Amino acid sequence: MIQHPALAKIDSSVPVTVTADRTLRVKVIDTCGMTCTFCHNEGTPVSTDNRTHQIGAFAPTGPSGRVSIYAATNGSSFLSAPVFPDEAFRHALTQLRQALDFDEVHLTGGEPTLHPRLPQLIALAKEIGYEVSVTSNGENGRRILADCADAGLDHVNFSIFGTTLEELAQIQHARYRRPALARRKITALDESIQLALDTGIGTRANVVLPNRGHVPRVHHLLRKYSDRLSIRVLSSLADGDNSLQAIDLLLNELKAELEEVRLIAGTSGFRMAYRLPSGRELIVKHIRPLRLPDTCTDCRFNNPTDCEEGYYGVRLYRDTTGTFHVGVCIQRMDLCLPVEEFVAGTACAEVARLRERDFQDLTA
Repeated sequence: MIQHPALAKIDSSVPVTVTADRTLRVKVIDTCGMTCTFCHNEGTPVSTDNRTHQIGAFAPTGPSGRVSIYAATNGSSFLSAPVFPDEAFRHALTQLRQALDFDEVHLTGGEPTLHPRLPQLIALAKEIGYEVSVTSNGENGRRILADCADAGLDHVNFSIFGTTLEELAQIQHARYRRPALARRKITALDESIQLALDTGIGTRANVVLPNRGHVPRVHHLLRKYSDRLSIRVLSSLADGDNSLQAIDLLLNELKAELEEVRLIAGTSGFRMAYRLPSGRELIVKHIRPLRLPDTCTDCRFNNPTDCEEGYYGVRLYRDTTGTFHVGVCIQRMDLCLPVEEFVAGTACAEVARLRERDFQDLTA
């Protein structure tokens, strides 16, 4: 069994399921209308703030108010550009599916719903055989999610940063402390969630819990939305024990009972499924210290404090020249390789070996 504080006191009667990670994350756009203070922006610099910066001098913050927390230290050598539903994207998806047996593509950003051709991206991925999910802050879902549903979108994960103006202000740039603007964002999120539920898309809400002060946000979510909306609580890597203690407090307040531990071989993320007295399910997502056996061994971040995400999975990016890159770590963007080099090289084989070995270890 893996070592993690959340699993330390788990009764042996709790069922454990193990699956293999077969998800490819694709950053389809860098644009975003939110300014979350903890955003990693999938490891890439904020494009609009860095167009005049030289490689090696990318800034983690800029005039837009947005942040990319690792940009100053992760060695990123490119700015991301929008992905288009063209043959180049089809070829990249096909190569990676064949090389690593991926069966799900997870579209991220920035904010994917700001991509004007998001439905066409979804349709293309579905044609190749992928299940498709999108992570969204909900700011533009009302305009595009119905078309995404028609294109075959399977799931949308809404990142919820506040259900009230005060909650939203806690983790946003000062501009979102203006009530009118914050209210528009919250209203747009509410409309997007309702539309997703109405169109039959699998709808989930992700809320990060940095410390005890954020526990009321989850209570607000559970009261505000019906149980058709699946709630997932995420631990905050940067806040460590404070985040884990906040999750424990939340579970105690909710009188939640653990029903299942869901381990995913080949990725650092794992999930714990709880049942509330009302019958509603609550998912808590944690990160375990999984590493690539060769790539991570000599990494300067390979220690219990500096490596915040572990090996989370494979990410696909498109740069401003049209080249597709594959990354394996948002803290080490210098490891990114063009798709053809990645597929033909040792990194791809290492990812496949790790997934197989991890699956064997977890099921043993």
